Amino acid sequence: QLQLVESGGGLVQPGGSLRLSCAASGFTLDYYAIGWFRQAPGKEREGVSCISSGGSTNYADSVKGRFTISRDNGKNTVYLQMNSLKPEDTAVYYCAAYPTAFRFRLCVLRVDGHDYWGQGTQVTVSS
Repeated sequence: QLQLVESGGGLVQPGGSLRLSCAASGFTLDYYAIGWFRQAPGKEREGVSCISSGGSTNYADSVKGRFTISRDNGKNTVYLQMNSLKPEDTAVYYCAAYPTAFRFRLCVLRVDGHDYWGQGTQVTVSS
């Protein structure tokens, strides 16, 4: 059974850092792209970053230069390192997956393009 479990959220002051983890089970990252999405209260869910099955990455303009996505194939886990956090980064963060060809080079940050979702982890940036 394919499953995604996020962890690492919490409360952090503006300018601080957090690292989110997305542990995948039931599939291998060589055949799935993983995306990070977030949803703030009253707003639509939006794409933050993704990493393709081939290891290429993509970022939303709002997080470029501050967030870094990476993965550990041995642990079947994808990470989102978030630095220089701002209050507007406050949201529930979700990881999601969709199947691709083996080690495909591209990933897309479309909510409707992802088949499997985790339960989400809350990130709050506040002083």
